Amino acid sequence: MADDLILICAVADVPENDVIGASANGHPLAVYNVDGDIYATDDLCSHGNARLSEGFLDGKLIECPLHAGCFDVTNGAPCTPPVEHPVRAYTLLL
Repeated sequence: MADDLILICAVADVPENDVIGASANGHPLAVYNVDGDIYATDDLCSHGNARLSEGFLDGKLIECPLHAGCFDVTNGAPCTPPVEHPVRAYTLLL
């Protein structure tokens, strides 16, 4: 299992109630801090070519900066139109 672990950032790098962009082996990720809980999803919106790390975090929802659709950062599920497809959410070991 240790071979499958990838360090993407330090918890301290993610300001509380904010999002940052990071990468794992060149794959872009969005890393979120929701009231001290850390989550990660793919950074690319499933609806359009926009980075979620440039979006607006409101609680556990990230709003895409391009079309204003929202995803639940805890599981990647789409929450508001126009997004219909989830983004991949990742399990983190802190």
